[in-house]
Amino acid sequence: MTIQILMPALSPTMTEGNLAKWLKKEGDTVKSGDVLAEIETDKATMEVEAVDEGRIGKILVAAGSQGVAVNTPIAILLEEGEDESALANAGASAPAPAPAAAPAPQAAPAAQPAAAAAPSVSAAAPAPAASGDRVFASPLARRIAGQAGIDLKAVKGSGPNGRIVKADVDAAIAGGGAKAAPAPQAAAPAAKPAAQPAAAPAPAARPAPAGVDAKDLSDKLGMVYTAVPNTGMRKTIARRLGEAKQTVPHFYLTIDCQIDTLMKVRAELNGRSDSYKLSVNDFVIRASALALKKVPAANAAWTDEAILMYEHADISVAVATPSGLITPIIKKAEGKGLAQISNEMKDLAKRARDGKLKPEEFQGGTFSVSNLGMFGIREFAAIINPPQGCILAVGAAEQRPVVKDGALAVATMMTCTLSVDHRVVDGAVGAEFLAAFKKLIEDPLSMLL
Repeated sequence: MTIQILMPALSPTMTEGNLAKWLKKEGDTVKSGDVLAEIETDKATMEVEAVDEGRIGKILVAAGSQGVAVNTPIAILLEEGEDESALANAGASAPAPAPAAAPAPQAAPAAQPAAAAAPSVSAAAPAPAASGDRVFASPLARRIAGQAGIDLKAVKGSGPNGRIVKADVDAAIAGGGAKAAPAPQAAAPAAKPAAQPAAAPAPAARPAPAGVDAKDLSDKLGMVYTAVPNTGMRKTIARRLGEAKQTVPHFYLTIDCQIDTLMKVRAELNGRSDSYKLSVNDFVIRASALALKKVPAANAAWTDEAILMYEHADISVAVATPSGLITPIIKKAEGKGLAQISNEMKDLAKRARDGKLKPEEFQGGTFSVSNLGMFGIREFAAIINPPQGCILAVGAAEQRPVVKDGALAVATMMTCTLSVDHRVVDGAVGAEFLAAFKKLIEDPLSMLL
């Protein structure tokens, strides 16, 4: 009998994904382990391997489809000896990938405006813009249409989900077909001339609700913009960081570290071998991991039932990618030397930018490091990455005037700010961690032992 190939759950939190590319086509023979397709999750692009052997009889979800729910059939596999006639019996499963057909309800309202609009020439135009008696339009489009006497039901919207925007009304005014719209509207002002002035301010009062929609505001003010669709990664970042600021009680501790010795040791070590090139961030990762071993109370996470005290320092390191921020993990970093950390980090960062990380390589972690020093940022405070309890924000290394033994001198300084979840880590514990971190960073030879 036929075998359904389902959209896999590639991570514990995945509920849907995008089918980026099919690597097999209908009629191809596959065996267990063959790569069938590439699936985009919220953080990475991953390959899906075949579990069963057979021949691809039908592809149900086309390449490029977005928002395909987990466990939705995406293809049908024919077993040995089966031909295309077996697909008829599998037809019942074909409607399952109907996410692609989901936009159909948006076209359904076409029947409603068609009956409501008097002019036959505009019967098809209102379809995307109206749902029942409601017309979806930006405030600016409504105002311009009102001033020009245009019936919005006779205007076809080009915005998201058929929403009518300024350009649609301008086109309706310029086009001959839209001039028929004033006829139905002309009767309305005649029926309630006195009420119309009172109702006119209503659109201006609409922005009063608390939330301000950037698109509505931009349309209303006639601002020029390009709408870039949100990727799955960007939506995940927005959701998680929004939750972090709303639910995690942050507090911040800042410390200055003198790193002249570190810069000297780094230069000496890099000159000894071509098998590695140490960065300041490699020292920061190593120092963070060792400081967490010295102050284990800072290596913790909050749950409603208990505080989780982690045995190992799995350091999540923020990496900027074209799609957004991702945090690959150096696992058990307290037991790894600088060269190993450096090489692992370079590999993880490259694959992060290519979207090739595995879920276990960026999900989890016990402590985060975010370094903006390479951009010249002197100091900043990062947002905690739940459920972790801390994140260390690292600024640029720069020469500053300092006082040594009562005299003014110049030293290379680096400002680090620890963002702390106060439910998990108290101020004194955070201060202990920073003290341990500072001692390690300022005495880098101790990290080599």
